[in-house]
Amino acid sequence: EDNQGFRDYALLLFLYNTGARASEASHLRIGDLDLRSPAATLHGKGRRVRLCPLWKLTASTLRQMVGNRPASQEVFINRYGQPLTRYGVHTLVKRHARRAALTTPTLRSKRLSPHTIRHATAMALVRSGVDINTIRIWLGHVSLQTTNIYAESDLEMKAKALTQCEAPLLGSIKRRASQKGMMGFLNLL
Repeated sequence: EDNQGFRDYALLLFLYNTGARASEASHLRIGDLDLRSPAATLHGKGRRVRLCPLWKLTASTLRQMVGNRPASQEVFINRYGQPLTRYGVHTLVKRHARRAALTTPTLRSKRLSPHTIRHATAMALVRSGVDINTIRIWLGHVSLQTTNIYAESDLEMKAKALTQCEAPLLGSIKRRASQKGMMGFLNLL
């Protein structure tokens, strides 16, 4: 059980770090990891391959988990030594989401899956200022249109935030501008 808990932690960390699909994580082999650089080679849809950098924490966690297992073996295995399936990755994420919802009530109404973690990775990259084409490559999207949904949803969040702070700010600017005239208004900007 303790080994499974560590494996689960490593898998969740890996999913968030790389934005990997469930199928990419389930097919990841130890030989696909370069824990010195550190990076992971992901085999995605349509036989496309991409290289994702790994955080030092992710690399050290994976290094500890895989130990001296052969390079041909899958990274994420079950208690019987068999590779986790895509379904197994989904089940694991949902199980941990239910557990987390016990202490974080806002999670109770959310539908969490490996794809939700992938989306969270993309949004974190957008919010960190990473350009949309780099995010496209990171996630393994062929089309920039697929990736644009992240930029658009971030724009929606910014617009919503702007709307929330717009009224009080405009009120105080209008008051000060009317007191100082047009030059006062321009000086406030």
